[in-house]
Amino acid sequence: MNERLNLLGLDNDALTAQVAEWGHKPFRAKQLARWVHQRGASRFDQMTDLAKDFRAQLESCCEISTPEVITRKISSDGTRKWLFDVGNNNAVETVFIPEDDRGTLCISSQAGCAVACRFCSTGHQGFNRNLTTAEIIGQLWHARADIMASQGAARLGTSSNAQATENDRIISNVVMMGMGEPLLNYDQVVPALKLMLDDNAYGLSRRRVTVSTSGVVPFIDRLAKDCPVALAVSLHAPNDDLRSQLIPLNKKYPLAELIAACNRYLDYAPRDFITFEYIMLDNINDTEKHALELIEITKQIRCKINLIPFNPFPESGLVRSSNARVKQFAQILMDAGVVTTVRKTRGDDIDAACGQLAGEVKDRTKISERMQLRKTIPIKEERM
Repeated sequence: MNERLNLLGLDNDALTAQVAEWGHKPFRAKQLARWVHQRGASRFDQMTDLAKDFRAQLESCCEISTPEVITRKISSDGTRKWLFDVGNNNAVETVFIPEDDRGTLCISSQAGCAVACRFCSTGHQGFNRNLTTAEIIGQLWHARADIMASQGAARLGTSSNAQATENDRIISNVVMMGMGEPLLNYDQVVPALKLMLDDNAYGLSRRRVTVSTSGVVPFIDRLAKDCPVALAVSLHAPNDDLRSQLIPLNKKYPLAELIAACNRYLDYAPRDFITFEYIMLDNINDTEKHALELIEITKQIRCKINLIPFNPFPESGLVRSSNARVKQFAQILMDAGVVTTVRKTRGDDIDAACGQLAGEVKDRTKISERMQLRKTIPIKEERM
């Protein structure tokens, strides 16, 4: 039998082309998208304003299918985490963080990660494969349906053209900050981003969809032209020597190239700044010297610094900076006029905090073995 077409994996262009191939007009694609993404329909017989022959056609060759949920956990602070089965002994994690003025969903893009950052538990698991667009959007589709169901809503939408304001949405922001490096799964991530932005799907603004990258320079340039959304860059060190030890990708795309790419991105970006993520590691990247070096970087580009208290896990061999050190580091930056925030730790009681997402990955790259060896190597900067 032919494999059924999962409609969650089709952006507007792909769905319109497919509907035309079936012999129907473009407005049918819009109707179908609204049923799938806005109303959360999982069966074709629910789509009552579609012609019966069209529904029968869809039933014969299509499906609306998300990865199966293995576990679902809710933190004491309201954070939710789902573990999704993506086949062949691989599982990925998705996290929802509710706040007073927003609801942020953190989505995974790969089963594992090949970048192998020293401080990230996903990187210590190795890499298996890229997720498909349907698997990426499936996390958003399921999370939205699950949250609505838990709040007692009968269904996700009241009409095919119902549009809530962004502040009214249960999921108002999406960040590609889960497991994996999004830009190394570019061809599957971009259609997913377009669905998030599509008014007939999730209707989010470009400012409320964020791609986080460790610095894959060529794909930063491509994203700027193909689908410019908010950009967050995992910086984590203010010089090449230290950053290369924390993020091996820096050896290929050093800081000068990365900053130049970020400046080019600003010509297209929905925000007038780039967010630099900076994880705080005790006696590694958190001294006054590092703060002063970071200030020099901020002079080269319009940016905001987001300091992230490290969430320890045994395999890393790293220690979180003290709260006093984080506060002191932040103050040095702010005194220099740098816009600086300190990320609140959320969901750490269910291992849902930043850097803790691990899922289950059948490593085919042997990265996890190399990471175990790297753990024993002390991180030291060259002295000038």
